[in-house]
Amino acid sequence: MGNRAKLKRYAELATFPNVYLQPQELRGQWHARCFGNEHPITLELGCGRGEYTRALALMQPQHNFIGVDIKGGRLWQAARSALDREQENVAFARFRIEFIPDVFAEQEIEEIWITFPDPFPKNSRGTRRLTAPHFIEKYRRILKPGGLVHLKTDSDLLFEFTLATVKQCAHSLHHAVTDLYKWPISDPRLTVQTRFEQQHLAEGRTIKYICFTP
Repeated sequence: MGNRAKLKRYAELATFPNVYLQPQELRGQWHARCFGNEHPITLELGCGRGEYTRALALMQPQHNFIGVDIKGGRLWQAARSALDREQENVAFARFRIEFIPDVFAEQEIEEIWITFPDPFPKNSRGTRRLTAPHFIEKYRRILKPGGLVHLKTDSDLLFEFTLATVKQCAHSLHHAVTDLYKWPISDPRLTVQTRFEQQHLAEGRTIKYICFTP
């Protein structure tokens, strides 16, 4: 895509009613100002083109969903697709995830999904990984009591790192699955496959899943 097309999309992004470029202004008011209801709110962090966010919203029409990403081009695709499908329970917010407590108030969020994030293999201490202890502490602050964090990944490194973090920090581990599609899946939300997941499966990679409460 050329620079002119990118600039056009960025300009359009600011006009989309389901996109928030200054999301900190809605902190503590997402139910009222974004969705106009009190339905539970679920986040997808690093949502990319919003495939998972939109699929979850179709499965759970009585829930609200917010996809979070920093890349405007991807959010344009996500938001445009949601608008075209008239998904009123879907919104998108552009910000860096380390600032998540500035965007959502304490206990404002029901669940968090992290689907195929960058495992940062060269980040030896793992501080950039979205399941690092300092990130999980931020999630804990915005989640309701008992709120769940779901991770889907094809990375052995990220899976083992996350599992070790959950155990070390004494979070409540619900599931740790090394091969999702050989496991008796009871939650249909786990069957959603994004474009990236389909590519991973075609390459013979196994999909790992962890679910825990911070």
